[in-house]
Amino acid sequence: MTPTAAAASAQWISHPHRAIRPPRQWRESAVSERIGSLGEIGGPYRAVLCDLWGCYHDGIAPFAEAITALRRYRAEGGIVVLLTNAPRPVEGVVRFLGRIGAPSDSHDGIMSSGEACVEAVRSGRHGRAFHYVGPERDADILAATGCAPVPLGEADALLCTGLRDDRRERPEHYRGEIAEWAARGLPMLCANPDIVVDRGTERLWCAGALARDYAAAGGEVSYFGKPYRPVYEAALALVSQIAGERVAREDVLAIGDGPETDLRGAATMGMDALFVTAGIVWADYGSDPENPDAARLSDYLARTGLAPAYWMPRLA
Repeated sequence: MTPTAAAASAQWISHPHRAIRPPRQWRESAVSERIGSLGEIGGPYRAVLCDLWGCYHDGIAPFAEAITALRRYRAEGGIVVLLTNAPRPVEGVVRFLGRIGAPSDSHDGIMSSGEACVEAVRSGRHGRAFHYVGPERDADILAATGCAPVPLGEADALLCTGLRDDRRERPEHYRGEIAEWAARGLPMLCANPDIVVDRGTERLWCAGALARDYAAAGGEVSYFGKPYRPVYEAALALVSQIAGERVAREDVLAIGDGPETDLRGAATMGMDALFVTAGIVWADYGSDPENPDAARLSDYLARTGLAPAYWMPRLA
């Protein structure tokens, strides 16, 4: 996937203030700072890459405080690109956000792992005939490439967007299929590296769980989405396209709740991160997602080797 191609295919809207923010000064401290609002630290950053699930919405409805914060950031001159591991092309993400009532004026553009995966399929480097593994709602990822899914016996690769029924199935239900895929030597394209996601109060398994188990069984897996570089490069290209000039990654803040996706990806790219701690791993450092134990949080981050510049329970 080339960043230019991905940026050209992504959705973005006109932004009247995109060039007024001052250049960012590099922050040398490795100690995570608790903040009360994005407005406290947003000024030096020309753009933010904001995670969707867990930061912007819960799978059912947008978070009102997050919407307000992003609208305010845009009004003050910042660029907001929503960067998601949703295994859908950008157009599918736009439709989903519309269904849950997300306002279009809360962001300037969108980049998804599904979009990155579509570009990879189109390249032909990973196969020509794909067996689809995932729910029917995400099957349009192949349609976006011009390909039709094929039976397993005719496939030279797998395209996985998740479990077929993530409300009832678990990864262990796929042990027999995983063994067969591995025996056939089929490479897998994983369109969502997330292991789990929370939909409201319900925890669901994602494509990353199947990819993890397939890799453990000896299968070859290519991941598209956070924390891997291609989706970040595409998102940064989109930021620069919206700004009308190159925006350095050091001038972009990554916002996310996933340590091994959002925070790891930001660290790999040399970007500051804002950790939304009430998201997917809140129970690892406290009993109250709205009031995490700061000492336990610090210990958790030390164990993971991650050092987000800032943290707050929820984006506000």
